Amino acid sequence: MNWPPQPPHFLGLGAQKAGTTSLHYWLAQHPQVFLPDRKELHYFSLHYQRGLNWYRQQYATAGLGQRCGDITPYYLFHPAAPQRICEAMPQARLIVLLRDPVDRALSGLFHAIRLGGEPLEPLKALEAEARRLEGAEEALLAGAASHRAHQLQSYLSRSRYELQLARYRQFFPAEQMLILRSEELFAPDTAAPLLRRILVFLELSMPLLPLQLPRVNAGRGEVHLVSPELRQWLRERLQPTYLALERDYQLRWEHD
Repeated sequence: MNWPPQPPHFLGLGAQKAGTTSLHYWLAQHPQVFLPDRKELHYFSLHYQRGLNWYRQQYATAGLGQRCGDITPYYLFHPAAPQRICEAMPQARLIVLLRDPVDRALSGLFHAIRLGGEPLEPLKALEAEARRLEGAEEALLAGAASHRAHQLQSYLSRSRYELQLARYRQFFPAEQMLILRSEELFAPDTAAPLLRRILVFLELSMPLLPLQLPRVNAGRGEVHLVSPELRQWLRERLQPTYLALERDYQLRWEHD
């Protein structure tokens, strides 16, 4: 694989609440990596109208030879992002962290509640999602700068990874995408091998970095307090995702 001639060189696409903030802080410690101080530049989602020159200016202070990255988890879900990324940097390397779909949906929901962006109780918010998102993708593909519900109240939809990955596979070959289960990046027995895979994928040296991600931007444990009934409700609606991820990407999440 070749590298894009101009920065950024790699993207962390998402998913939301799947460890991207921890990945940002970990990679930022690597001397061969440059990441903007502000995580989530949102150029290919919310700020596309600012133009490519604005985007590349965010990397003006990068050191010679550094790999420049942009970690913005909304990119995975934004319907216009894959084509925009391909047009600007078709050689980019793409990292995707995927968390158990049910846990991610719940974590995204409680994140919105904590930030004041979700006034409804959990089940009602999940039931309202389809209505809230009506016409959202069409508006964003037509050039709308943003859609509030699509960005902030898309709990089940953001966990439909198979649909989001399919959009990217239309524009990028498999060898340019590194797709990982985020749980393995936080488990003591699997973290080091997977972090090494990231370094190899980005063609980075193996410096004296801790081979374990820090836990950054974690929730408050609400996910573990959810009733079994609500978890089963989500599991049934996300069953196509579990089946597709195991079939197409050999990614599996065990459940009791």
